[in-house]
Amino acid sequence: MCMRVPSSFQDHFASLSDPRSFRTPNLRHDLIDILVMAVCAVIWGAEGWEDLEDYGYAQAAWFSDVLDLPHGLPSHDTFRRVLSQLDPDELTKCFVSWTTALNDLAGGDIVAIDGKTLRQSFDRATSQSAIPMVSAWATANRLGLGQVKVDDKSNEITAIPKLLKILDLSGATVTLDAMGCQKEIAQVITEQGADYVLALKKNHSTLYGDVKLFLDDAQASGFADLD
Repeated sequence: MCMRVPSSFQDHFASLSDPRSFRTPNLRHDLIDILVMAVCAVIWGAEGWEDLEDYGYAQAAWFSDVLDLPHGLPSHDTFRRVLSQLDPDELTKCFVSWTTALNDLAGGDIVAIDGKTLRQSFDRATSQSAIPMVSAWATANRLGLGQVKVDDKSNEITAIPKLLKILDLSGATVTLDAMGCQKEIAQVITEQGADYVLALKKNHSTLYGDVKLFLDDAQASGFADLD
């Protein structure tokens, strides 16, 4: 393992199991090298296995300086074989640990939770629908903190708490759109030591009416009695 890779990255991904360990005793590419190249490529905008390889060759001089790469650069087939066999739960925990540490270093404290659909994740041949995800984004640092897949026959309301529970949100303010305006979600956020700002729409008619009445009364009094 090349010690020129930042030790913090190695530390956070050290617990990630290498799926090749039991089948390939003489590995040509170290797992940490594959991960570093893949992360850099995705930040650059890579969306497929060939993109990972193309980015590696485009930045070959830099990667050769920071990684060992005794057998050269991994091919797109190597990226596919290794990354597609990683345990997704293990990878998520390592990635969230790493990005949370980066966010702490930069002092970011606004975390936006939002639902997205993965581009090009549908498969017409198998009739697989596009994959919906819920992601956490540190707005000040422009840093993705983590994401979870929305389970089949479910929705974002059930996926959001799963994401919140794997993040260190102490002292942060979490923002969500109207989909996340749920008592259970608000409770998870406060249990994680964070505050929240939730969008409120008329579909929550009782709560919407109470909040509107409160704000109307406050406005009429010039907000004199509010802290």
